[in-house]
Amino acid sequence: MGVMPDTWIREQAVENGMIEPFVDRQAREGVISYGLSSYGYDARVSDEFKIFTNVDNALVDPKQFSPTSFVDRKQDVCVIPPNSFALARTVEYFRVPRDVLVICLGKSTYARCGIIVNVTPLEPEWEGHVTLEFSNTTPLPAKIYAHEGACQFLFLKGEGACEVSYADRAGKYMGQRGVTLPRL
Repeated sequence: MGVMPDTWIREQAVENGMIEPFVDRQAREGVISYGLSSYGYDARVSDEFKIFTNVDNALVDPKQFSPTSFVDRKQDVCVIPPNSFALARTVEYFRVPRDVLVICLGKSTYARCGIIVNVTPLEPEWEGHVTLEFSNTTPLPAKIYAHEGACQFLFLKGEGACEVSYADRAGKYMGQRGVTLPRL
């Protein structure tokens, strides 16, 4: 399984719509960088945020997750309370090829501020906006900047196509748009 280079990412994005919208270069001037890099793609966070709140003294249960645990905000900057988190989504819509697995890592700019970005792997033939989780591990409020880089996606090409893809299984997060809460 090899990590795919910029030439392959560009070809898949332009010819097959793997990443839309696609930025063919690293945008860096005055922003947290995003766009095509040597062996990956730095995606942007949109301006749609779900910020965790515990005003209702709720229990966090992945099998019965309450949407009232979040406040919705559409803004250019999201402030995450201390020791809390927010959900967001990528600006980009992804369509993963059948013989590819996509791994995501947070941007070092955020990691160096105690802000961790978490994303599970994008499975073969999954498509949608990627839901991002930003954890503020600090005892202070933390800012997230919309329309700027949030994380880097690495594309790993398998030795061959998988027998059963995410689409074949009719995965529960297939085709998601917007910030998507846990589903059972």
